[in-house]
Amino acid sequence: MQKKLSKIPFSGTPEQEEKLRAVIAANKDDKSRLMAVMQEAQEIYGYLPIEVQNIIAEGMEVPLEKIFGVASFYAQFSLSPKGEYNISVCMGTACYVKGAQSLIDALTEEIGIGVDECTLDGKFSLEACRCIGACGLGPVLTVNDEVYGKLTKEDIPEIIQKYSA
Repeated sequence: MQKKLSKIPFSGTPEQEEKLRAVIAANKDDKSRLMAVMQEAQEIYGYLPIEVQNIIAEGMEVPLEKIFGVASFYAQFSLSPKGEYNISVCMGTACYVKGAQSLIDALTEEIGIGVDECTLDGKFSLEACRCIGACGLGPVLTVNDEVYGKLTKEDIPEIIQKYSA
């Protein structure tokens, strides 16, 4: 599944950029620290928008294409922000065969975003993940740290309503 770039405008602060530049300065002489810098950048911003990738590329003297390649390859990196309520649908084998895709389809319809996207108001984000270890409850989704199991697409509106109030 290819990661999508965020449609939400970047809104980094000068304080965040100052922190990032300090991380880069401490690591710029060691190219093997690129992933560590990217991880710290994601901790600072919550995700790795193209503007942050540009700062890293410039500061670490690494091509932007390499930064983007690493960010889009590794599951630990996100190219779009997480919402106040991050919804994660398990797409492991057990959940998938029990109908996880129908949950994603219902969520897409209910909140108006696709996988790896965030609503414009920052309330919800949606992602597909690998097995979360609750196979007996499949299909499963989480909203932040709350787990919902044995779901059908008909359960989705009620779950979303709980977080919309």
